Amino acid sequence: MLGQLIRGKEQDFEEKQNKIYGVVTAIVTNTKDPDKMGRVKVKYAWMGEAKTIESDWARVATFMAGNERGAHFLPDVDDEVLISFEHGNMNHPYIIGSLYSTKDKVIEKNEDGKNNIKMLKSRSGHKITLDDTSGKEKFIIEDKSGKRTITFDAKEKTLDIVNSEGDMSITVKGNITIKSEKKMTLEAKSGIDMKSDGAINIEGSSVKVKSDKALNVEAGSSLKLKASAATNVEAGSTLKLKGSASAKLEGPKVDIKASAAGSFKGGAKLDLKATGIATLDGGGVTTVKGGIVKVN
Repeated sequence: MLGQLIRGKEQDFEEKQNKIYGVVTAIVTNTKDPDKMGRVKVKYAWMGEAKTIESDWARVATFMAGNERGAHFLPDVDDEVLISFEHGNMNHPYIIGSLYSTKDKVIEKNEDGKNNIKMLKSRSGHKITLDDTSGKEKFIIEDKSGKRTITFDAKEKTLDIVNSEGDMSITVKGNITIKSEKKMTLEAKSGIDMKSDGAINIEGSSVKVKSDKALNVEAGSSLKLKASAATNVEAGSTLKLKGSASAKLEGPKVDIKASAAGSFKGGAKLDLKATGIATLDGGGVTTVKGGIVKVN
């Protein structure tokens, strides 16, 4: 009886000798979990001769985890991490955090001590920055080059999307609606193309189309210009209306006026006809000339 009690005490003592109640540091050696559970292996640099021995697969603590949801932030190989053991058992380690050091330098130095910047930065350099500087609050998402950014500026009340190199595309299967309570500006240095397999409608209380050089309006079939009031077509130089088949100008009353000379010319035949009264009037001399002139 006494012997069993002594042996039990000795066993408890040996088990306690092999347990660590607290936290230790380690270096990540492997992140390719064969069971795809997001675990890593580490080695313990402080273990003397055993410092090259890898641990068992260690689960990584995160601020959110659930069935196919949560946060995924695995440490990289050679990162320094902080480890705790389940009930002190070194065969069951847990990664509870990562550590900066003189070798693994911080991404934000907080030199002014105000702790305004919170940041996530990936190995390649992609960053998410939360700037809590008083009066200059911003939320910035940027790629590793810094040439593609999305900036939410709380002070200026603006949202800026910048791509200083390369292209940008927006693709949806449904509708796209862009709405502004004030002014909207589209500007391009090269050109702007608008294309639709259906109709394109441009509507406003006033619509102005202006070109510093040439302006071309072309329709595959018919072209219709209509105004509920007056329509003015004006050219700084010559105005030319031409139809490859025929051209027709029609209205209840049609006035054609030239401040200098005016002419009507038909390559083959020219008809001037009125269903009522027709008047040909010249303020000075009126000349009617032809190979044969018939007045009936």
